[in-house]
Amino acid sequence: MTKQEVYDYLDENNLWHEITEHKAVLCMEDLEDIDLPHPEANAKNLFIHDKKRHNFFLITVAGEKKVDLKQFRAEHKTTPLSFCNDEELKEILDLYPGAVTPLGLINDKENKVKFFIDRELVDLDMCAAHPMDNTATVWLKTSELIEHLKSLGKEVEVIDV
Repeated sequence: MTKQEVYDYLDENNLWHEITEHKAVLCMEDLEDIDLPHPEANAKNLFIHDKKRHNFFLITVAGEKKVDLKQFRAEHKTTPLSFCNDEELKEILDLYPGAVTPLGLINDKENKVKFFIDRELVDLDMCAAHPMDNTATVWLKTSELIEHLKSLGKEVEVIDV
């Protein structure tokens, strides 16, 4: 999906959103000089898999947080975890590095990915997501995003990070 197709998708599915266009960003540090309207709702995404690549996870957390993958592994009883490579990112979520987003789960037709979202973003009820392109940020109501993903058959779990 292009950015415009994502915007149209959000409109068609009656998902509230606000759009901030900006320069391409590859990491959280790239956002430092961008004026964001809702910095408290900024988020980062980790796309990971277990050792045998049988289980894939997308973890979305508040932007300033660090995810302890060893702790996540212990809590969710997985084998060792690693970041997915570019091929897996493209094949499963149809995304490219720097554009990882919960909206990419729309492209996961086989429901391979389990989605974990930080309770802080749920409590805030707003989160940032790329529109499958790293030159914009879409601000979404977290509760609507979660319910929509569940309606698509996605497995969603709220976690404390």
